[in-house]
Amino acid sequence: MAAGLKSSTLDLLRRFNRSFPQFYEQFVSSDIQLQNLKLAYQLYRTQRAVIEVKAEENKTSLQFAYRNQSFLLSDIFGVVAAYGLTIHSLSIYGQIRPPMLVFIKLVVSRSNMPLTEKTSDNVRRALREALGGRFEVEEMLTVEFSLDVGLERVESEFYVDPVFHLPALLIEADTQPGLFYKVMYAIWQEDLLIVNANLLVWRGRTRLILYLLGPDENLIPDYIGHKIATSMKNRLMEGRR
Repeated sequence: MAAGLKSSTLDLLRRFNRSFPQFYEQFVSSDIQLQNLKLAYQLYRTQRAVIEVKAEENKTSLQFAYRNQSFLLSDIFGVVAAYGLTIHSLSIYGQIRPPMLVFIKLVVSRSNMPLTEKTSDNVRRALREALGGRFEVEEMLTVEFSLDVGLERVESEFYVDPVFHLPALLIEADTQPGLFYKVMYAIWQEDLLIVNANLLVWRGRTRLILYLLGPDENLIPDYIGHKIATSMKNRLMEGRR
């Protein structure tokens, strides 16, 4: 827990953290916990999605806070793909109890450069319009690549993480444009909520470990999880047909 905070702030942070999975308070840094609390307050105060785009060394960070919904990540990663952004890292922290908020940070670049001020403004506007149903994500994406083409050499596996005590779905495929969007779109079609994620890109392969809640924000039984893993693999290999 963060040192030097007022006792009232510490108490508020502890109560806020109870809405997250058990691992959150133990494994997530105090700075990130406090930052997410501040984003939650900003969301509560404005009653609209928090979208922040900032320079971060020689890249750009995109931070997002909103109520978690199965279509949300599909929209976010669709905008990222539509603007041709490369994702270098991502962190997702989702609550498993009301109000079911999710806090997302992406570190991105475009053509190995941080985003210009104009591109940052356009991305921010596109994200807000996508949430309002006014940004045609798929229409823009079809200009960049074919949504009908599936991913190559897809592997998928479901298991219950012994440390996090959450259902997890491992997805691995050859790295290619639009991969993140296609994965998140398939997650939406399965009506799943992502509450945490790990990313590894290595030797032309992308590996995502997604920690999930099922439909109606419930834990996923083992036998259903294995069916989801098979369905996800089929969706990703077949593309949007």
